[in-house]
Amino acid sequence: MLHKAAKVRIYPTPEQQVLLSQHFGCARWWWNYALNKSIETYKETGKSLGQSALNAFLPKLKKAEETAWLAECYSQVLQATTLNLTTAYKNFFAGRARFPRYKSKHGKQSIQYPQNVKVFDGFVQFPGKVGKVKARLHRQIEGTIKTVTVSLDPSGKYFASILTETEGENLTVSTEGKVVGIDLGLTHFAITSDGTGKISKYDNPKPLAKHKKNLKRKQQKLARKQKGSNSRNKAKKTVAKVYERVANSRQDFLHKLSRKLVNENQVVVVENLNVKGMVRNHNLAKAISDAGWGTFTNFLAYKLEKKGGKLVEIDRWFPSSKLCSNCYYQIDELSLDVREWTCPHCGTCHDRDGNAATNIRAEGIRMLQTDGIAVSANGGEVRPKLGRKSVLRHSPAMLEAHTIVAST
Repeated sequence: MLHKAAKVRIYPTPEQQVLLSQHFGCARWWWNYALNKSIETYKETGKSLGQSALNAFLPKLKKAEETAWLAECYSQVLQATTLNLTTAYKNFFAGRARFPRYKSKHGKQSIQYPQNVKVFDGFVQFPGKVGKVKARLHRQIEGTIKTVTVSLDPSGKYFASILTETEGENLTVSTEGKVVGIDLGLTHFAITSDGTGKISKYDNPKPLAKHKKNLKRKQQKLARKQKGSNSRNKAKKTVAKVYERVANSRQDFLHKLSRKLVNENQVVVVENLNVKGMVRNHNLAKAISDAGWGTFTNFLAYKLEKKGGKLVEIDRWFPSSKLCSNCYYQIDELSLDVREWTCPHCGTCHDRDGNAATNIRAEGIRMLQTDGIAVSANGGEVRPKLGRKSVLRHSPAMLEAHTIVAST
């Protein structure tokens, strides 16, 4: 079975907006109540509450006078909230996410319908009192609808994310085709090497930097508004719209570039960057966050998966910039301001980023040759000893002769 998701814009009427606002509030209150109950129970007994134990509180709360308004919300929306909370706990204990946090009425709001949602031409019909909502369906919704998540952005726009399930088998992953290595940067967002000696550089659009002045003016106007006033709420939406334009322009660039690289190559090799650690550098944190390296890697991964291609991530400590792509001699130091350097062993002049992309591609091919078992650059430690020639288990001639690059 294959799963696909489509995010469509919906246009609820004022009456439907009131209903959705009530549902957002009910789901948010129930999430916070269930999370607080789970924390208290764990402190008292050392055990957490499961999904069925939490859902058992709902009938009593709906009958209680103080929380009788919970009965106005569609019941499965609250049950879906419970499922999401228990899933958040599982992800936390598995080390995949941080501990669940309380939800705020400020910012993005969302609810989830696990079933009984239907899609018509120009409409999405929700169960309960909400009913039919006008929608802009930019693509055909195919397959069985599994869940639909309705969200309200800070800019005031409503969206519905429709998850569908269709019959079919996942494509077999193949490495027969072109291989490209990608070095991610800030001045140039991506530098690619395809093994033919051609180096391509894609400029970083820097969407946040382009909107910096406009954003500053809007935020200054917001700061002057009185808290709780209607004018402040309008100013908040204005600021949110600027951030929305920034996010949309960034995603547009990342989608187009990832699609181009996936269409042209069967295997894409990137570095496994520790973006979370890199943004701790306060001098580069804003620029790194603006680039969106993590999102770009995710886009490459799912697009290659749909195509039957493969994304290879090499170790972040691999000395791609310090390694000569011609003779594999590793220099001891290379500061960030040095953009070109000459190998002291063979005399080859290197462009820093182009050389790194070539080495990333070569390391990715070596990992494929060893059936996905990563081997460090000198066959031993992760970081080779400085100033020594790296003992790699391949050469340029061997790499190009391998079957996985026999395309072009």
